[in-house]
Amino acid sequence: MSLRGRHFLRELDFTPAEWQELLDLTAELKTARKAGTEVPRLTGANLALIFEKTSTRTRSAFEVAAHHQGAHVTQMDGNSSQMGHKESPADTARVLSRLYDGIEYRGAKQSTVETLAKYSSVPVWNGLTDEWHPTQSLCDMFTMRESSGKADHDISFAYVGDARFNVGCSLLIGGALLGMDVRMVAPVKLLPPPEVVKAAQAVAETTGARLTFTEDLDGVKGCDFLHTDIWVSMGEAESVWTERILLLKDYQVNRALMERTGVDEVKFMHCLPAYHNRDTSVGEAVFSRFGLPELEVTEEVFESDASIVFDQAENRMHSIKAILVATLS
Repeated sequence: MSLRGRHFLRELDFTPAEWQELLDLTAELKTARKAGTEVPRLTGANLALIFEKTSTRTRSAFEVAAHHQGAHVTQMDGNSSQMGHKESPADTARVLSRLYDGIEYRGAKQSTVETLAKYSSVPVWNGLTDEWHPTQSLCDMFTMRESSGKADHDISFAYVGDARFNVGCSLLIGGALLGMDVRMVAPVKLLPPPEVVKAAQAVAETTGARLTFTEDLDGVKGCDFLHTDIWVSMGEAESVWTERILLLKDYQVNRALMERTGVDEVKFMHCLPAYHNRDTSVGEAVFSRFGLPELEVTEEVFESDASIVFDQAENRMHSIKAILVATLS
């Protein structure tokens, strides 16, 4: 099976077999890197990395993965590119694909990365949009495989919190593709959009995935992994913060929720950054405004042996490397 020349925009663009192939390649590349036997397959390739949204893990993972494989990168942001200001995404794609072997985009609109892909003659990779985060879900699927040692069909995980946006939707589809037991545990108004639920159910019919959508915290019972993400973003109106915190305060991942799974070896996962203390400007702002020292996860859980968030962070590089190798080499 070859994915050479394919775009990487969202999980729904791939078959279960292709998604598994990417995970198997991730494992192969990580093993080779750790053993010192990695073979560069992208020597001489040039990659354009466009970051309209700031990034730590995605940018670092793409850059390091590219360097390991012998490729060169050019990083662009809103101040160093004309895209969206003086030049359309369509025109940008036609220019960059004449110069580069692949284009990564991280920004707000899914329509932007899809336009880049439509007009590009080289692979385009989605580093994050408001709707989908496929490089994260591929990493998370791999991390759950690696941590549990279980077959995909036997893995059970819950996403707890605001499940309407990129991470929740991507985890839902990614888990459905692998036939996992997937729980979306959130207030009713914060569950994934109906069209995403319908798409996930269609995938599950072919893979045997078990999908649960519930506002009941007992939805985490029996789960091997609990995932969450930030509740709010800086820049949103204070009224949004207040509403979101009131909706989600009972969905914080804390010791009680971890114990509620009934699984002794339950693991905690987070795509990061996480608001688990006051050691950031955001954390301090939240405390000043609402008196809360922690939001979506407590410091106790985040720093516990159950937390594998930094394994996830490392695995972003290995899974992104698999995407680059699969689509370019």
